[in-house]
Amino acid sequence: MSRPVILVTNDDGIISPGIRALVEAVMPFGDVTVVAPDSPQSGMGHAITIHDPLRLQKVDVFHDLGIPSYQCSGTPVDCVKIAIDKILHRKPDLCVSGINHGSNASINVIYSGTMSAAMEAAIDGIPAIGFSLLDFSFDADFSAAKVYVEKIVRNMLNTGLTKDALLNVNFPKLPLEEIKGMKICRQANAKWEEEFDERRDPNGKNYYWLTGKFVNHDQGEDTDVWALENGYVSIVPVQFDLTHHHGISFMNQNWDLK
Repeated sequence: MSRPVILVTNDDGIISPGIRALVEAVMPFGDVTVVAPDSPQSGMGHAITIHDPLRLQKVDVFHDLGIPSYQCSGTPVDCVKIAIDKILHRKPDLCVSGINHGSNASINVIYSGTMSAAMEAAIDGIPAIGFSLLDFSFDADFSAAKVYVEKIVRNMLNTGLTKDALLNVNFPKLPLEEIKGMKICRQANAKWEEEFDERRDPNGKNYYWLTGKFVNHDQGEDTDVWALENGYVSIVPVQFDLTHHHGISFMNQNWDLK
């Protein structure tokens, strides 16, 4: 049988240490191609480029690993779209995104370019996983994360997922020997409570920096935040269908629709 075709992308840019760690972890499982942004695209969510031309360039970033790689001037979602249409000329058997420098647990999944790239693949019917490490440092240690990437990818290729689902995987900032294992979780009810710090530039004009703190309103022990705080790798199956299905029942029962 032919080896699976695996597309690797991210939102931190093609030269980030996280994407190299991900490439190294998934190489044994199939034929890997990397298509990633040419610069950091964190927080881009599911944005696509529609008013500017996209540039796509083959680069030698992973030449030492024998992996073809391309940098794209667009967003993480652009990278997935153009990879399928112009580079692979087919749907890959698996799309993996990351390893992100920083958490994408709880509400962060909404803003994440890492997860949006994986979600774009899932929308196209491609099994997909987004990986993130709770360490924003450029010099973050991805060695433990790589071990669990291999475990999760092996499971995905062997058993798959339910239709229209993808995985949001987060790794605690711990050495391998201190990680207790993996937990299948739900997304925590947690959010950023934000403020805009107002400042003045040398010309006397106001400008603003987004600041704030992360607040967890969820004390459940089945959430991604709980798992990460207690030394586990969190795995949350997510979906791109945003319908609030319980809301349909409530409205049909309680609203006057005549």
